[in-house]
Amino acid sequence: MARYTGPRVRISRRFGVPIFGPSKYLERRNYPPGVHGPRRRRKISDYALGLMEKQKLRYFYGLQEKQFRRIYERAIRKRGVTGEIMLQLLELRLDNVVYQLGFAPTRAAARQMVVHGHIKVNGRRVTIPSYEVRVNDVVEVHDKSASRQMAARSLESSTNRTVPAWLSLDRDMFKGVVMRLPTKEDIQPIANEQAVVEFYSR
Repeated sequence: MARYTGPRVRISRRFGVPIFGPSKYLERRNYPPGVHGPRRRRKISDYALGLMEKQKLRYFYGLQEKQFRRIYERAIRKRGVTGEIMLQLLELRLDNVVYQLGFAPTRAAARQMVVHGHIKVNGRRVTIPSYEVRVNDVVEVHDKSASRQMAARSLESSTNRTVPAWLSLDRDMFKGVVMRLPTKEDIQPIANEQAVVEFYSR
C-alpha cells in the first residue's frame, strides 16, 4: 500500500509541529517553507483549520486518506466521544504499539517490521500494520536473531522515550502487553481531534 515518502521537514514546518519527531531544521526555521523566508501567517478559515488538524494526525500516524477516513467512520459508530475514540483506534494499531514499546525507532520503521514478519501477537505472526490489538494481547518480537537485533538496537537508542502507562514492557523478553485501553491523557494528541471530527461531519 502507498505511503508518504516525500520531504518530512517541509511537512513539519508547514504545520509548525514536529510531526515526524524532533528536527534541528524545524527548530532553526520555525516558519513555513517557501522561497520568501519568514512571513506573517494569514488568518485561516474554519475549513482550513479542520483540514490542517486532520493532515497533522494523518501524517503523524502514517496513514493514507482512505485509511484515515475509515478510522473516523468506525469511531462515529461507537458509543462515546467520537474524537477520543478515533485517537484510541489510531493508538491501538499494531504498528503504533510496536513503536510505543520501543521495538522500532519510528512508526514507519515499526510498520516495516510488522510487514516483514518480525512481530507476533499472542504467539502468532501478524503482518498487517493496521491490525487492532486488544486488552491483554501480548505483542512480541519474533525469536529470530535478525528480528531481536533490530529491536535491541531500537530499545538501546530509545531509552529517553517512556513507554505509555497503558502498555507494559519486558525488555529482556522483547515482549509487551496491552494492559488497558489508552485514554486521551495517555495519548496527548499532536492535533485537535474535535476539529477533525467537525471537518469530516460537514
